[in-house]
Amino acid sequence: MTVTLSTSQLASFAAALKIWGRELGFGQVGIADIDLAAHEARLLDWLAAGFHGEMEYMTRHGVKRSRPAELVPGTVRVIAARMDYLPPDAAEPWSVLNRPELGYVSRYALGRDYHKVLRQRLQRLAERIAAAIGPFGYRVFVDSAPVLEKALAEQAGLGWIGKHSTLLDRKAGSWFFLGEIYVDAPLPPDKPATAHCGRCTACLDICPTQAIIAPYRVDARRCISYHTIELHGPIPLEFRRVIGNRTYGCDDCQLVCPWNRFAKPTVEPDFRARHGLDAPGLIELFGWDEAEFLRRTEGNAIRRIGYERWLRNVAVALGNAPPSRCVVDALRARLGHPSALVREHVEWALAAQERAPSKDPP
Repeated sequence: MTVTLSTSQLASFAAALKIWGRELGFGQVGIADIDLAAHEARLLDWLAAGFHGEMEYMTRHGVKRSRPAELVPGTVRVIAARMDYLPPDAAEPWSVLNRPELGYVSRYALGRDYHKVLRQRLQRLAERIAAAIGPFGYRVFVDSAPVLEKALAEQAGLGWIGKHSTLLDRKAGSWFFLGEIYVDAPLPPDKPATAHCGRCTACLDICPTQAIIAPYRVDARRCISYHTIELHGPIPLEFRRVIGNRTYGCDDCQLVCPWNRFAKPTVEPDFRARHGLDAPGLIELFGWDEAEFLRRTEGNAIRRIGYERWLRNVAVALGNAPPSRCVVDALRARLGHPSALVREHVEWALAAQERAPSKDPP
């Protein structure tokens, strides 16, 4: 840091930057100490158990993920921020999940890609800090580097890591994104949040694939979000039925969490539902060609999985849809798809449809 501030000046500045963060649309901003030793031990244990599945990027950078000063030399604090994303105008989640002819998209992916939105706001916050105190060292991150973001947010007092491994806040639930600014300024850290899950096991009980194998311990290899977003190859047969109509991600553990009764709908226009993705018809989704997929997912997080995996996911959902001639016709139209991955899931879906009695009129 090139500017020297007294302890009282640092405290005043820390209070001011939280106000600036709210002015930029963040629900809360906190300051974290960078000692993540306890979290690092849990991370290494999780990786050793193989719970990360094919997410090899979780192991690529060693312990830099849990040691901020090794990722960005000179870092002594991390400014953590959260931004609410629950769209106020979207279809009610359970109403979509309970209509198997529709496709369910995780609520975080209904609007604009959060990476761009948060990164721009955090950059503006960093620039405002520099204007106030002079040049200082910093780096902005939003899922763009090996960062243990939930641990840092917990250290910064933004919430605690719940039994489903998602960050929770008593006043805001869990429907929010996280971002960080690594800084070389010795700002006074906030008090870490304490856990308030108590005896509740709602998230463990609801998980369709039993991915939450114990409180605070998730096996990603069983998680629907992992299968529909992170996994590049075939979705394991044992999970296809229980995926239901979830075409991108899964929100069940958040939907049942009692703390989410305090969640606030987003006021950020970029996170409002777009292109009817809050309650889309599966046959319509499966009918998109690649150009339509790219158009409908422009600026959206869904695009990261690509067209091939999108068809894979929708094919599974169609296999789980109520049997009908229309569904079978839609699936048969993709039997000759050039992707072996798509063809395999289409064949599975057709077999699932043909095993069930049709409800179409004769």
